[in-house]
Amino acid sequence: MDVIDLTGDDKDDLQRAIALSLEESNRAFRETGITDEEQAISRVLEASIAENKASLKRTHTEVWSDSPNPYDRKRQDNCPVGLKNVGNTCWFSAVIQSLFNLLEFRRLVLNYNPPASAQDLPRNQKEHRNLPFMRELRHLFALLVGSKRKYVDPSRAVDILKDAFKSNGSQQQDVSEFTHKLLDWLEDAFQMKAEEERDGEKPKNPMLELFYGRFLAVGVLEGKKFENTEMFGQYPLQVNGFKDLHECLEAAMIEGEIESLHSENSGKSGQEHWFTELPPVLTFELSRFEFNQALGRPEKIHNKLEFPQVLYLDRYMHKNREITRIKRDEIKRLKEYLTVLQQRLERYLSYGSGPKRFPLVDVLQYALEFASSKPVCTSPVDDIDASSPPSGSIPSQTLPSTAEQQQGTPSELPSTSPTPRSFIHKPFTQSRIPPDLPMHPAPRHITEEELSVLEGCLHRWRTEVENDTRDLQESISRIHRTIEQMYSDKSMIQVPYRLHAVLVHEGQANAGHYWAYIFDHHQERWMKYNDISVTKSTWEELERDSFGGYRNASAYCLMYINDKEHFLIKDFHKETGQKLVGMETLPTDLRDFVKEDNQRFEKELEEWDLQLAQKAQQEKILASQKMREPAPSVMTAQAEEPEYLEQPSRSDLAKYLKEETMQAITKASSEHEDKNPETVLQLAIKLEYARLVKLAQEDTPPETDYRLHHAVVYFIQNQSPKKIIERTLLEQFGNRNLSFDERCRNIMKIAQAKLEMIKPEEVNMEEYEKWHQDYRSFRDTTMYLMIGLEHFQKKSYIEAIQYLICAYQNNKELLSKGPYRGHDEELISHYRRECLLKLNEHAAELFESGEDQEVNNGLFIMNEFIVPCLPLLLVDEMEEKDIVAVEDMRNRWCSYLGQEMEPNLQEKLTDFLPKLLDCSTEIKGFNELPKLPSYSTHELCERFARIMLSLSRTPADGR
Repeated sequence: MDVIDLTGDDKDDLQRAIALSLEESNRAFRETGITDEEQAISRVLEASIAENKASLKRTHTEVWSDSPNPYDRKRQDNCPVGLKNVGNTCWFSAVIQSLFNLLEFRRLVLNYNPPASAQDLPRNQKEHRNLPFMRELRHLFALLVGSKRKYVDPSRAVDILKDAFKSNGSQQQDVSEFTHKLLDWLEDAFQMKAEEERDGEKPKNPMLELFYGRFLAVGVLEGKKFENTEMFGQYPLQVNGFKDLHECLEAAMIEGEIESLHSENSGKSGQEHWFTELPPVLTFELSRFEFNQALGRPEKIHNKLEFPQVLYLDRYMHKNREITRIKRDEIKRLKEYLTVLQQRLERYLSYGSGPKRFPLVDVLQYALEFASSKPVCTSPVDDIDASSPPSGSIPSQTLPSTAEQQQGTPSELPSTSPTPRSFIHKPFTQSRIPPDLPMHPAPRHITEEELSVLEGCLHRWRTEVENDTRDLQESISRIHRTIEQMYSDKSMIQVPYRLHAVLVHEGQANAGHYWAYIFDHHQERWMKYNDISVTKSTWEELERDSFGGYRNASAYCLMYINDKEHFLIKDFHKETGQKLVGMETLPTDLRDFVKEDNQRFEKELEEWDLQLAQKAQQEKILASQKMREPAPSVMTAQAEEPEYLEQPSRSDLAKYLKEETMQAITKASSEHEDKNPETVLQLAIKLEYARLVKLAQEDTPPETDYRLHHAVVYFIQNQSPKKIIERTLLEQFGNRNLSFDERCRNIMKIAQAKLEMIKPEEVNMEEYEKWHQDYRSFRDTTMYLMIGLEHFQKKSYIEAIQYLICAYQNNKELLSKGPYRGHDEELISHYRRECLLKLNEHAAELFESGEDQEVNNGLFIMNEFIVPCLPLLLVDEMEEKDIVAVEDMRNRWCSYLGQEMEPNLQEKLTDFLPKLLDCSTEIKGFNELPKLPSYSTHELCERFARIMLSLSRTPADGR
């Protein structure tokens, strides 16, 4: 394979160092078979595994662990399967998902069979490295196809990569290097198989045919022409200084003084690249990192770079080189002319020689206004403060008042002697506008004839300038359109490549997070692959995250596929041509492997269901035992009251539920002549039910939430079965707290007897307990919200966030069952978001102090309270305010990377940022929920009303 001669270009010290390093790497590879690149990747992988192991030892809030509920990890509706982040391996996930979604590549990996000669014992180091990796990659791809899990664990494949090379130390991973080396390993693996299957012909490697192309380098070096053919895989492109992908490609395809290519006698040097063979999958590496020699560290380029969904590559093909050269010359000529026009337009739009310049048309307008102005002076008399003249000045009586001036004749006015003039110009009036100067500039001497001529000229010149400006703008727009359409003729749109995947990096050069946008060719929509999270996306979201210039995120790798090669994106049987889906695409061994893993997962689901069933059965038995127990003493009975009913208290305020029951009994006794306890009970229940229905139907403000007053109000609003409500009311009148007089005791006993008579088939006790459990959850959610808001108002944000997180999670679960099951989700979301923003601001201020203890406190707050909560804000991608808040928090910390700081601070920041930026992992809140204090119904209602009223008096922008 020939090497392009670039010795004609001057190299700086850094480039020479890189060349020496590559030479050393090649020598090491010849001796050991292991390159420095491989060693670097080994260090990265070892660091990732070490991070993963360290994360298992964390004692603080767990962020990276799986949910104990397997249903949270269950795949829904054939949604694509995600990859678990096993320790700063989001870069692995982004690359693997992009390759997996190339169906031809997927077919090659899934149907790979190791060479027969190497199945028992690998012959060399490459086989020892590649064959186990291919086995794990096949397993991983098979799980991505047919797993019933929401996401799978790639640890085994990552471990193979890690164990392939041994080294010490660690460094920030280079994803482009990883992708390059991954394809090299795959190429080696398929090469072994190709060599085994060849029959006298040169073996074909499918990896080379899929990902590698060729270009011809033609040029002149020191006056001598040369041509070299080169194979390429990932094509590197510089980003800095270019606005779109075509500009990057043009710069990459032309180097040096290309004019010398067409001249026989020139001594200049330069070269052109022309694609002679394009691969089905064309990958561009966008060089968004450069080394800052002044600071001694790499930096990320955040410039905006646009790229199209369909890229036509005809202009870069060798067969079109002559027509392309003509078009390039024409574009060059147009751009030179465009520069002249733009300079001329700039002189029209920015006229003058000083630091402040104005559009010429405005200058002419100002001149016209000046010429047309009339001088307006202030009267000397108006400038005199007659009320308090200074000592030594003429008394105000010597000057007539304004009224006297208006009424008097000219002969009565004082003569303009120097005395009043002297008085006006005393020092105390020097700050005033001199009375004999005009209030605005105007010509002092101009005749009507002169003014007429000048106005005519200025009007004409202004019209000419406006016309010239418009013509220049139209010419510039026309040239831009001509340049843009230069390659739009039919002959130059024959090689279309469609964007398949965009790999995105967010952060800075030494820390960040990776994810991928991949086009679903069957559904014709973009999907976002962010570790375990796989969600629908849009081209607009892709633009925002990938073009750069908007925040700290931008594309670093673009994967295009030949739009005419449909085998890349369609799954079919090689022999029959029949379309295949899901498990049908897997070979027999992998199908069995996936089935076994799915059976293990189904067993997890069954065990979880069994645990829940056993727990529910135990609760049912306990409830049944309580119902059969003899009536205990009043104090014992009070101690066993359900949490959602009135808790015992000596306070009279805590007995209002009992009082409401008594009022119903009293009213029923007075309204019915028959004093039979059973008759009174029936009527009392009807009266109480009517009261509660009325409360349930009232349209009340948030601070008056009658659901907190009684479970039946909650049940009515949520349309619970009538039998549930009837039994709940019977339990209210069967409450042993009513045993303080004979009448109530008799009614209580009848109610208890009726409860005993209810048959299991009449009231589903499981459903009954479920409704009451939901009500208990609603009351607990109210307490979490109330306490969280109270802490928020006291600016105790650390305490507040724990309660608000619990309130939001519990409330979301309640609302999933019905709109009246919980509280206003937007209100809780607002204060949860505001609390996190204030905590983030406080932590950032602590970090900025630079004091060790303050810095550690700030990072502790971030690690313990911010980082675990950010994924909760990103779960629902429709919540734009939450997403913006997360971006603001992340950008605040990313901004520090561009600042000078002490090495220890830089080290801590670099260690912390990946945790902040990697927000795709699942969490279920804090391991230990904050404990709720015991509370009575009255206390709950009173405190909730108080906090809600205080919020209504506090502005909450954007809530």
